[in-house]
Amino acid sequence: MKDSKGQILYVGKAKNLKKRVQSYFQNSKGHSPKVKKLVTHLKDFDFILTDTEFDAFMLECHLIKEIKPMYNRMMKSPQSFIYLVINLNKKVPSFEVSYEPLENELVFGPFTSRGIVERAITGIKECFKINCGHSTVKNSACLNYSLGTCNGVCLGGLAHEEYNKITYKVIRFLNRTDMDLLEEMEKLMFEASEQFDFEAAAKYRDWIEMVKSLINKEKVIEFTEQNHNIITIEQLENNKFKYFLINRTQILNGELVQIEDGSFDQLIEEMNSNSFEYFKNIDDQSSTDVCRDEIDEAQIIYTYLNSANCKHLIVPKSWLSPTSTKLKKELRKMVSSSDNVEKM
Repeated sequence: MKDSKGQILYVGKAKNLKKRVQSYFQNSKGHSPKVKKLVTHLKDFDFILTDTEFDAFMLECHLIKEIKPMYNRMMKSPQSFIYLVINLNKKVPSFEVSYEPLENELVFGPFTSRGIVERAITGIKECFKINCGHSTVKNSACLNYSLGTCNGVCLGGLAHEEYNKITYKVIRFLNRTDMDLLEEMEKLMFEASEQFDFEAAAKYRDWIEMVKSLINKEKVIEFTEQNHNIITIEQLENNKFKYFLINRTQILNGELVQIEDGSFDQLIEEMNSNSFEYFKNIDDQSSTDVCRDEIDEAQIIYTYLNSANCKHLIVPKSWLSPTSTKLKKELRKMVSSSDNVEKM
């Protein structure tokens, strides 16, 4: 979207461009102030047609980072990613959000939404009654103690020990070594529902969703850090396929291929040859931290790999030998199973 001087104001994607554009000019009473202001400056459009929705997601992401349009604040902001920091050095361990990963602290993330992280932590604290209003043990009750959301950690004693137990339970959950935290929250939700306390049950449900989102984001980070070489394939029409060669958060190659006479041989040969060419010289690092500049692409790629739109194959280095036939065999299995994939 452009203004009268040709300056790009906004970059977006749409499956149905006509409906998307119309939405900016209809039902304006429900629009946010940002959208209303955008429409007043909007004078022209450009559009790019992509082969797949995945292409559109990645292109949108790259254009926003490159152009930094005025109305795409979220993705271009250097402070749009935050970290959950658990400080174990304090007498009462603290849960904090930070725009920078702090040294000598226990750090999880990055996450894309400060609000989700804060609501998840608030949910854990209120669910397990560790929402203490004091940052240290003061031997005097905080306000939250009288409200029933603090178990008395501010008073020390057994409540302080219970607070520490829950803190380490949160750490194990975020490390995905122990799911007891989530199971206990779900148990509290069911108990509230059985007692017909539906307001409390709804609160637990919302907190559970926030907490789940934390571990889902950690899965994205962990997968990306493993530095996989990935081949994906998506069927667009009966005889048209789009495949991508991906490493970490980079699309190394993407090709649209039309199959002739129902034979996959040409496609398999091309994918095999290009895989060797593009993957052979990639540095096989066991783990490298995901930086802020990668998190958008990491989320898009991870979501695509786990969608019904594509089939994917993780390619070990040992399969990239000119004499190896393993990659061809696995490509044939993947391509054959892609036939009759649900169309976009």
